Amino acid sequence: MARLRLYLRLLRLFAVLGEGTLYAGWVGLRERLGGAPMELRQRLTCRFMRHLRNALPLQVEIRGQLPDTPALWLANHVSWVDIAVLGALRPLSFLAKSEVGRWPLAGWLARQAGTLFIRRGAGDSLAIGRQLAEQLQQGRHLAIFPEGTSSDGSGVLRFHARLLAAAVDSGVAVQPVAIRYRRDGQRDPLAPFIDDDELPEHLLRLFAAERATVEITLLEPIASQGLSRSELARRSQAAIAAVVAGEAVVAARAAA
Repeated sequence: MARLRLYLRLLRLFAVLGEGTLYAGWVGLRERLGGAPMELRQRLTCRFMRHLRNALPLQVEIRGQLPDTPALWLANHVSWVDIAVLGALRPLSFLAKSEVGRWPLAGWLARQAGTLFIRRGAGDSLAIGRQLAEQLQQGRHLAIFPEGTSSDGSGVLRFHARLLAAAVDSGVAVQPVAIRYRRDGQRDPLAPFIDDDELPEHLLRLFAAERATVEITLLEPIASQGLSRSELARRSQAAIAAVVAGEAVVAARAAA
């Protein structure tokens, strides 16, 4: 029975990936015919992410209220699954490390979705920051993982502040988002995608197990006016860390 469940889950996943490939192909065709607006990319990506989220063996619990105005979303990073659950909430674009762009199929899908890529330690954060600020000024939601890497979900790593200059420069708020994966009432040891994990092995491990829960907590937005990027990083990191540690879920706004 467990093997049959695994096969059925993988079959559904492949069907969703096929759908995403069609969306990405349509975006590529639009590019060749004269352009694919970011609004189109974000809208199709959100639709794909919702279907991908539904194909994952996860129960999604959302706490708090989605921001009404454009914001720079800051979230702790545990797994590639984070992208699916956040991207399903509303049309937005992500900033990802350059290695993701080289992943088979997933990298191509990410590029077609309008993902921005940054090379760690390559000194291109200023150029990326300007692109982020331009997107925010045009009324689009963006999401970044300011830890710069994924963790096992037991805590929150230090936030890198340099990319938060986009929020300061554009005058938009940052939207802290806390992500927690739970299994049998405890921190989920299967969801984290860290160290030397390979995507195929992680998929099989996750899909062969019973359903787990991912808790998405949207905390109170932090206005960027009058704050430095370092202060924005410190405040958002502290707010998210409190929720991940289980100490301040009440800090979230009332459920939508």
